[in-house]
Amino acid sequence: MKQRLFRIVAVMAATSLATVGLVTTTALPSYAAGESYVALGDSYSSGTGTRAYINDGTQCLRSVYAYASLTAAARSYTLNFRACSGAVVADVTNTQLSALSSSTRYVTITVGGNDAGFADVLTECALPAWASDCAGTVAAARTFISNTLPGRLSTLYTAIRTRAPNAKVVVVGYPKLFNGEDCNLATFFSPEDEAALNNASVLINSVTATAASARGFTFVNPVNAFTGHAVCDSTEWINGYSNPQQESFHPNRLGHANGYTPLVSGVLTGTSVSVTSEVLAEAQDSAAAQADLQRRYADADRNIKPKLFQPPTKAGLEELAKERGINFDAWWAQVQAQA
Repeated sequence: MKQRLFRIVAVMAATSLATVGLVTTTALPSYAAGESYVALGDSYSSGTGTRAYINDGTQCLRSVYAYASLTAAARSYTLNFRACSGAVVADVTNTQLSALSSSTRYVTITVGGNDAGFADVLTECALPAWASDCAGTVAAARTFISNTLPGRLSTLYTAIRTRAPNAKVVVVGYPKLFNGEDCNLATFFSPEDEAALNNASVLINSVTATAASARGFTFVNPVNAFTGHAVCDSTEWINGYSNPQQESFHPNRLGHANGYTPLVSGVLTGTSVSVTSEVLAEAQDSAAAQADLQRRYADADRNIKPKLFQPPTKAGLEELAKERGINFDAWWAQVQAQA
């Protein structure tokens, strides 16, 4: 039976630049104040997980604590923060690329995880072993990543280059989420589940790096930078299961400030950004202006919804147990004894 460490009963009843791993084919540009920077992509770009979001009339969960905002603040770039929680490749194409032009100097993007259904995969793998087909769900995601995602990314990257012919484009990958244990409330990830999920992150990074290199973009792999700071590590840069649920399994403020920002900014501009109190203050001061800017796109962005991890509930598991002939009361008693 899968293990977890503490307080599960109460919750379920209620409900340093590290080794980077770069693929680079173009020279690093110099930077200048005021230059145009467009941040594209999904929740890992928008800053979901940092618990504070600009009031732009959408559910994009854009945060001034995201690496794009911190980099722009440090370099005095003119940021158009188009990344949106829940975005898939088609959303980037249909709602975000209009922000690009021949005057765009810098572009960053993380996308592909939602196309592969990572929130649904995490939801399945968080179930106890008798209720879960984690291995099958991860295998299906890997098949999609290997066979379908490369074409989507290739088409997207070509469109980015067409719209922003003079931009330095940095494609950013995903960290490994887990460290081999589950200390989270209300989840049942086994070490084998966590290894499979981490390996899926490695695969999507590999596929993304290949597509980025083929287009002449630079790929930044955050895996090494986040090692030692996964879910359940002593200093987490990635949230575990959280309240509200939208925060779950995303980089937190430390992850963006200490992980992504120095890593991505060093590649994007040639000089790594240190997130000082002055940089944080500058980013915070940009919130109102950025919210005003993003409201211009709100009609389109409202069609994009965050992809949420759904934790198992006691009622839901009891229903599954009935369907599968599991003695729920005996299993639940064992859960209580181990909590």
